[in-house]
Amino acid sequence: MQFLQHLIEFIGNHYLLTTAFLVILALLLFTEGRKAGASLSTSQATALINREQAVVIDLRPKKDFSAGHIVDSINIPYDALEKRMGELDKHKGKPLLLVCAAGQHASGCAKQLKAAGHESVARLSGGISGWRADNLPLVK
Repeated sequence: MQFLQHLIEFIGNHYLLTTAFLVILALLLFTEGRKAGASLSTSQATALINREQAVVIDLRPKKDFSAGHIVDSINIPYDALEKRMGELDKHKGKPLLLVCAAGQHASGCAKQLKAAGHESVARLSGGISGWRADNLPLVK
């Protein structure tokens, strides 16, 4: 409880410093978010797949992928992405949609793909869990 009192006192005494910190933090989060590509809802993702022939990259382990995945998705586990990046060179002009279990790995992988020259990279918000929650079809 005393920590909270000290924190409030610090913020009151150093409001300019606190405001500058919060602005820098917000800018950092915004910039990092842009590097990771757009986060799409399931309806936005299906539109991207259907209208722009997006290539779906499933970043989950092979076992999870086999249990159910989005139609025509390519399984490249997130921990093998760097080694298997060359497999995606043939898709450089197409939009890529990254899917993981719950959205935790897709942003880091999106940054890697953008650094490798893929211009249009998006992430499925909520990952395959969000896809299942919206009762969208999976292939086994």
